[in-house]
Amino acid sequence: MSKFTAIDFETADYGRDSACAVGLARVENGRLTKTAYRLIRPPRQDMRFTDIHGITWEDVENEPVFGEVWPELKEFFDGIDFITAHNAPFDKGVLYACCAAAGLEAPAQPFVCTVKLSKTELGMKPATLSHVCHHLSIPLKHHNALSDAEACAKIMITVEQVRAEKAAA
Repeated sequence: MSKFTAIDFETADYGRDSACAVGLARVENGRLTKTAYRLIRPPRQDMRFTDIHGITWEDVENEPVFGEVWPELKEFFDGIDFITAHNAPFDKGVLYACCAAAGLEAPAQPFVCTVKLSKTELGMKPATLSHVCHHLSIPLKHHNALSDAEACAKIMITVEQVRAEKAAA
């Protein structure tokens, strides 16, 4: 079994650098070992997606910016094999844009997408987070970054278990 970190961002606006919340869930040996959730003050006050995630400017205006949050989060990426996200291109784009805007180096590990794996390894369509979680009986408070990251981690654990069962057969 691999070591990985599941990540989920909520964004304030259409800019990839506009993270307003992040959830992280680290997995080792098929077990969730550590989680973190942080609100982040985005670079602009334009909170376009409050109707989706419920985060308002008042919630984040006194929070640290991404560059100040990163030191307490980067340990989630130490010694892992990969990073996973449900719709990985989005979360990878947000992570890389936030790191670039803060003058930080993004983690070097590859991203693995649980949307793709839900389709190819678990045979699920649609492969939306809510559908996959419902099918696998994974609790989900959708668009809460920590809940989404934990759900993604559990999907990845399931994929690894399915792969191990196929390899053993």
